[in-house]
Amino acid sequence: MSIVYSRLNHPLRVPLAAEVHSRPFLRLDAPESLTHLAVYSRENTNAHSDDSASRHQFLSALCTHFGVAAPGPEAKYFFHDFGRFRLKWECHTEFATYTFAERHETSLPVGNAFQRAPLFHVPQEWLLGLQGKVMVAAHVVLDKATSSIDASAPDMRRVFEGSTLVGSQVLQDAEICTDFLIHADGFSRFIVRDLGLRDQQSGRLVQRLLEIETYRMMALLGLPHAQQATPILNAIEGELAALTAAMVDMDEALSTSASAMHLRDADEEQALLRHITGLAARIERLSLDNNYRFSASQAYFRLVHARIEELRETRIEGIPTIGEFMERRLAPAMNTCAAIARRQEALAERIANTNDLLRTRVGLVQEQQNRKILQSMNTRAAQQLRLQQAVEGLSVVAISYYLAGLFNYAGKAAKAAGWPVNPDIATGILIPLIAVAVWLGLRRLHKSMHTE
Repeated sequence: MSIVYSRLNHPLRVPLAAEVHSRPFLRLDAPESLTHLAVYSRENTNAHSDDSASRHQFLSALCTHFGVAAPGPEAKYFFHDFGRFRLKWECHTEFATYTFAERHETSLPVGNAFQRAPLFHVPQEWLLGLQGKVMVAAHVVLDKATSSIDASAPDMRRVFEGSTLVGSQVLQDAEICTDFLIHADGFSRFIVRDLGLRDQQSGRLVQRLLEIETYRMMALLGLPHAQQATPILNAIEGELAALTAAMVDMDEALSTSASAMHLRDADEEQALLRHITGLAARIERLSLDNNYRFSASQAYFRLVHARIEELRETRIEGIPTIGEFMERRLAPAMNTCAAIARRQEALAERIANTNDLLRTRVGLVQEQQNRKILQSMNTRAAQQLRLQQAVEGLSVVAISYYLAGLFNYAGKAAKAAGWPVNPDIATGILIPLIAVAVWLGLRRLHKSMHTE
């Protein structure tokens, strides 16, 4: 039974199945010449920017010039035969590639093979629009091998301007020669000699070669970040070492006398804590600026290795292979990026540990201060209690004095009314009774307040 109803499919079934076939190889047949451009699309190497619109804008401008319908904004791959040349366009995460291919009727002499590049058919106005964005520009010559590589070595050295050649026999039926240099015309150069490649092998071989060149350059984008991060890391490490030494010196000074613990100044601890927090912020910002670039460089470096392994290189006597060249020239730069990334992580961990230690010290100091505050509060409470007791005694005297005065006035009023009363004697007799009554009344009031 065939599945003919789209509603039976998962929504992603067709797109995921098409993804495997979304970037086919060019069909090449020697003799051919190619020009490959990798256009970096992110502004200021911002890892969070998305410039897919600008990539499609460049492609649309080229298609409009030749009167060809451009692909939609969601397209990741485009191929079209413009007559004089064929174009394959691919959209990647950080860049877009333009591969122009032109087929020739006769073989291309090695001496002037790079003077017939298909890029000459592209309008100069469009090329000027790529100003400041081209990361890779390479010419590739694919031709049938009519002589041995030793016989054509003088012509190749003249084409490659006397530089050290890099090459090998690949896939058992082809030879590659290059120098991985940017020549006077602004392009790097590759020669692929067809020794009997089968159908579609030429396209796959050239594609792998161009991917090696493109991913090599993209991987090297991490090296400037590593070089710029080195002095910053050195400065942060120096400040961290000085801060740690200050902490040790402070501990040694405090251990000289027991009374020094009571004289510790928390301001110094707070200043150290602010300093270590500033270091943590600086290393975190550095990591945010570099982590994406370092991770991307390692990913591109792994792709370079994978493409080199797919070439299945065999050494040509006297010429280093592409794998050897990358191991000697590219691997040290990638190791530098990896070392700086590990150094950032290790330094961030050390700062975090120092920060935790310093926060613990500040916490202990604060606990000691809180203990002293509680002790002083207890002392003040005891003093207030004693003062309150003294005030209570004075209160008994004062209240008794006022009550005695009232009774004295009452006695004088009774004497004036004709009663046989001596106010002074009566007041003197009542004073002890009044004092005892006032004292008992205050005690009862305190008891009732405590009970509540």
